[in-house]
Amino acid sequence: MYVSGHARSSASRHGPRLRTPWAYRICDGMTEAVLYFAVIFAPWAFGTTARWSIWTMNVAAYALGALLIAKWLIRWRTGYLPLRWGEAASGSGSQKAEAGSQKQELGNEGEKKANSEDGTQNSRGQGQSMMKVLTATLATLTIAILAYCLISAINARSTFYYRQLAFEPHDYVAWLPHSYDSWATWQAFWMYLGLAWTFWAARDWALGKSTSERRESRADGQEPDDDSGVRTQRSAFSTRLQRLLWVLCLNGAVLALEGILQRLSGTNRLLWQVQPEINRSGELQFGPYAYRSNAAQYLNLLWPVCLGFWWTLRRAHQRSGRAGARLGSGPQVLLLPCAVLMAAAPIISTSRGGAVVAAAEMLVALALLMVAQRRGHRSMRLGMVVLFAAALGLACSLGWESLGPRLNNIFADNLGGRIEIYRNAEQMARDFPVFGTGPGTFPLVYLLYRSHAQAGWAGYAHNDWLETRITFGWVGLALIIAALAVVLPRWFCGVGVPAPWPFVSLIWLALVGCLVHARFDFPFQIYSTLALFLHSSVILFCLARER
Repeated sequence: MYVSGHARSSASRHGPRLRTPWAYRICDGMTEAVLYFAVIFAPWAFGTTARWSIWTMNVAAYALGALLIAKWLIRWRTGYLPLRWGEAASGSGSQKAEAGSQKQELGNEGEKKANSEDGTQNSRGQGQSMMKVLTATLATLTIAILAYCLISAINARSTFYYRQLAFEPHDYVAWLPHSYDSWATWQAFWMYLGLAWTFWAARDWALGKSTSERRESRADGQEPDDDSGVRTQRSAFSTRLQRLLWVLCLNGAVLALEGILQRLSGTNRLLWQVQPEINRSGELQFGPYAYRSNAAQYLNLLWPVCLGFWWTLRRAHQRSGRAGARLGSGPQVLLLPCAVLMAAAPIISTSRGGAVVAAAEMLVALALLMVAQRRGHRSMRLGMVVLFAAALGLACSLGWESLGPRLNNIFADNLGGRIEIYRNAEQMARDFPVFGTGPGTFPLVYLLYRSHAQAGWAGYAHNDWLETRITFGWVGLALIIAALAVVLPRWFCGVGVPAPWPFVSLIWLALVGCLVHARFDFPFQIYSTLALFLHSSVILFCLARER
């Protein structure tokens, strides 16, 4: 329905419309459905490493982008302002006037109360400003990274032809980003474009309040952005983020269970159906992943988030005041076996890097939860120790027999034959320091750095930090690190979905664990792992410190 400019400005002055346009509601529902599809599909499509599965995810991402643009247009055309977590209240002016009248009517006591409320509003105003700066900075960096990839593809200095194993040179501008294979960089650009749409569409959807949350805000007589203690105690956590986290955790638990059963069965077929072209031995595989380390990276990125989600729901359940809230009741109890399965699976997979990262994450996670429960009952702390012991016990009973000898030989076999790859990759990084060889071009350029024609042709550097520096150069790597640096401190703004520090700390732990593992392997070259890292970043970029 068309709304004139006067109507739109009037809607902006008098606050958000309460009735959600039906078209906007449909777009929101479709966004949620596509987002769930992407979350579930990515790991089960054999890790999303084949061209067909990558393009399936790309199409889903472009659909999310189209839905986001449609929602923007609906807001602009109708003047509709959705109730969202952490956005500025439209009625802040009336609140200030009301606070002033309270000062006059109630005297000194009322003045102190009103001054306290003014201080809270000032604090929220600072948080709002910081949030806007971080959001604008991240949006700018997103555009810059995509532009960097696009320029590299358009300004390609050559194209690689597999049949001839040769590069066809092109004219290019040397002082602009460029690529050694236009086709590979175009594929990387389309993938990163889809991931960018996924991030911003998921964030826009996650910050929106559900129907029950909007009704609750109006029933409490609060402003649309008010995240006060009363509302926090009722909702405890964003309903939409809860649904997304449930899908992530349950899907990850089923993935871990399937991988364990597949390993115990001794099959060398992924999902008991498909034999991959590489890593044909069942010991090298895990679940739908042809490379066991990729499965371990995915699960190590997910189980700390699952554990933090359980802790958050458990605390909210305890504070609800319902009967039996402290006796282990509530649906969140289901998350504990999910976390145990996912934490044990990386060790059972016999991935050396996955096992080391999983063990380190367990120690840090246990320490964080012990600190969070330092004033709680002793039985709760004991229960946490038992939980982690159960995960380690399950992992060692099913995986240590094969993992132990591999850990003993971790240096004897030259890190799985990676020493030569590292040596060649370091030389590549020195030869292309500024703009790199172009996104997606590592395996093609590596062909030129082999010591002899019969030497192995590495598809990955087994060091994502080094491979990113090779393909993006220092300029591109700096943009990526800057984007990550914007996401991590977002929680400190204090404006958004209120979340306790243990939950946020466990998300940080999962992300840092993946970044550490990336020093010795290639989690970010696998679409499903990169997408999960992105989903965790979306969640983190929506959360805010509790007040």
